[in-house]
Order: sequence, then C-alpha cells, then structure tokens
Amino acid sequence: MKKVLVLGAGLVARPLVRYLLENANVQLTLADLFVEKAQALINGHPQGNAVQLNVEDSEALQTLIRPVDVVVSLLPWVHHLKVAKLCLELNKHLVTASYVKPEMQALDEEAKKRGLLFLNEIGVDPGIDHMAAMRIINEIKRQNGQIVSFYSYCGGLPSLAHNNNPLGYKFSWSPVGVLLAALNDGRYLKDGKIVDVPAEKLFQHYWFVDVPGAGTFEAYVNRDALPYIELYGIPETKSMFRGTLRNIGHCETWDYFKKLGLLRRDVTFNFEKQTVHDVLAQLVNSDGQNLTADLARFLNIPEHSVTIKKLQWLGLLDDKKIPLKQATAFDMFAHILQEKLVYKEGEVDLLLQHHEFVAEYPDGHREKITSTLIDTGIPGGDTSMARTVGLPAAIATRLICEGKISLSGVHIPVLPEIYEPVLAELEKNNIKLVERTERL
Repeated sequence: MKKVLVLGAGLVARPLVRYLLENANVQLTLADLFVEKAQALINGHPQGNAVQLNVEDSEALQTLIRPVDVVVSLLPWVHHLKVAKLCLELNKHLVTASYVKPEMQALDEEAKKRGLLFLNEIGVDPGIDHMAAMRIINEIKRQNGQIVSFYSYCGGLPSLAHNNNPLGYKFSWSPVGVLLAALNDGRYLKDGKIVDVPAEKLFQHYWFVDVPGAGTFEAYVNRDALPYIELYGIPETKSMFRGTLRNIGHCETWDYFKKLGLLRRDVTFNFEKQTVHDVLAQLVNSDGQNLTADLARFLNIPEHSVTIKKLQWLGLLDDKKIPLKQATAFDMFAHILQEKLVYKEGEVDLLLQHHEFVAEYPDGHREKITSTLIDTGIPGGDTSMARTVGLPAAIATRLICEGKISLSGVHIPVLPEIYEPVLAELEKNNIKLVERTERL
C-alpha cells in the first residue's frame, strides 16, 4: 500500500481526500495548521490520518514527508518550492494544482535524475483546460491539420438559481487570490499581433462570449497566454488567448473598484479608529459629508449608477468599524467581500470552461471546434470548484501510486499519458466536456 501526504485541508481538499480514500489503495495523511479541519475530512476512515502542521516548521514537514511515496500540496503556491525541495531531498513524487513558477521549473533536471515526477497545474484552470485542449490539438494534428486560432475561457460563478447578489459573484476560492488576480497584467496573440493589457486596464479590455448551454458572459484576459503556444506545440497559430469568464457588468464594476483604490496595498489605515466610510472618503479626498456625490464625481458617473448601488450594498458607505487593526484598503476590501459574497447553506456554484479552436486542413477547408464544460456544485456537498480542482489532482495521484504514469521531471498535464486516463476518470465522475464541430 502506497503512502500519500496531503498538505492543506482548505476549500478544495475534500473531494481529493475522499476520492483517494475510497478509490485508491493508499494510506493517506492529511496535514493542516488546524487539525480539526483535517479530522473532519478524514471522518474516521481507517486508511486516513489527520495531523497538525505548521508548514513553516521545516523539521516537522520533513518528518511527515520522509515515510510517504507521494506528496500532494494544496497549500498556497508560495509554499510549493519549499515542499518541492524537500521532495527532491527525500526522493518523493509531488503533485500540485498551481502554475509552474520558474523556480519550480528549475528543479526539472534534478527530478529527472532521481526519477521523480513533479506534476503541477493538475486542477481545473490550470489543469482540465490543458487536458481538454491537448486532446483536441492532438486529434487535429493526427488529421494533418493546423491550429489557426485558440481561445480558452474559464470561470467559477454562482449557479443561475443562486446568482442572488448585485455583484453576480461569490467566492469558491480564496478572496485574496481573486483580488491579487485582478492586479495581473495580461497578454495574448490576436491575428498574428501581440496584445499587451496592463493591469490598470485589465477590466477595460473585455468582450462578450456565448457559452453553449450556459449563456452570455464577459471575458477578460488571464495572465500571459503566449507561453502556451510552445507548451501546446502549436507554433503555427495566429491567435492564442486565455481568459476569465464573469457575469455581465463585472468588468466595469471592478474597473471602478480599482480606480477607487480598493485594491491598494501601499497605504495603511488604523481600523481601530477609522470606519469603512472614513477610509473610502480618504481614498477619494472627500470630507465625508456627502460621500455618494463625491464618489460619483470622482468616478465621473451618475449618483444613481449601478456601481454606486453596489458600493452601498457592500456596506462601503456605512459608518461602521470592522475587526481589523492596521491594514490596507486591499485588506479591508477582501474582508468585506469575504463576508458578503458567500455561498449559503444549500447554494451551489457553476464552473464553466469553454475552448474555441479554428483548424485548417491540407485540402484547405477550415473547422471551428468547441469544447465546453458546464458543471454545478452538489447541494449540501462539494462545490464544483472543489471537485474540478481536487479530482484531477486526486486521479493523477492515484495513477502515480499505481505506476500508470512513469514520467519524471517537472510536468504539466499536456501529454496523453496523463490527460487520457485523467479525463476518462473525470467523465466517470460526471465531469465531462462536450465537443462540437462545424465546417467554416
């Protein structure tokens, strides 16, 4: 029986833990700073064990890693390198759902020497997106076709039935992570030309996308899409875009949030003395007597605009204190969003992933090929975000334990040896992409 160590018992851990305990012949240890969370997920399973761990304690981390075969890190990405270096030292395989940073990629040669697989980006985005894309790309190549254009979109949203707040969004992953992503630059290729989108214009650069079976959404660029031209092996493509899907109105609202300074991390406020109203007034140089009018004037929008209504609904115009001490506007905003944009008992989320390819074949004809995933959470159970992040990582971990993935080095799931069995197993768990083809 192989031994697996899972680090982190957060929002996406439950489907991963339950899958491994119920579908893999493994002894699983789940470690978290708050051992009660880990114990709840193990739920007394005879092949599971919950332990307390402060990941900053290198000696304790090393002690947990030493006896296992595979380490699954569900920790924030900033901890992955530390875990990876210990896995190298102790000869253990590693699985994460996070993007490969240059520091992780730098471990590739040593991991290969030791016969170790460090599999990253095996979640939903990144993860299922890679696997769904490569399945289609390789089929097009099999028919001697070429990729002319590739647009990839993904979004985690409230389901239609539970889209019941004016922001059209709820958190199924870290609020801080969502806010940090809003500060990223973007870059993509369109018709052979590189398009750079600076962070300050991220939410001004968007368009509408129709997702078959789900509706119409806004799409804006997600990070730098250009490296995926090489990763996916499609140097011939004239367009390459990776984007985030949100409900209509999101981009304009968040552009205004940024202009107000709600994502600023360079100014600190004393929340033991200042209210939310005071902070917002300070950000727009208002005396606070008529903050609504001053906000409208600062943003050059009407007082009756939907953005002002959203600010009011969030409580940002209220003269109230929040339980922070010295903190930034970013910290304040994250705290407020985390309180307001939550899933209530029984509510479910919606995970959308949509790929659009244009392929050209030797006889000159072109096809548009789409691949669409529409998945909703389970009422009273796991969120779709947790399932679509946790299950690919869990399935890959099981395959590694069973010796069915024999790769070594630092990888993402773009090879058939990884994506074919993972996608097949996901379909058995009702996570299925629908592919459509039309001749152009």
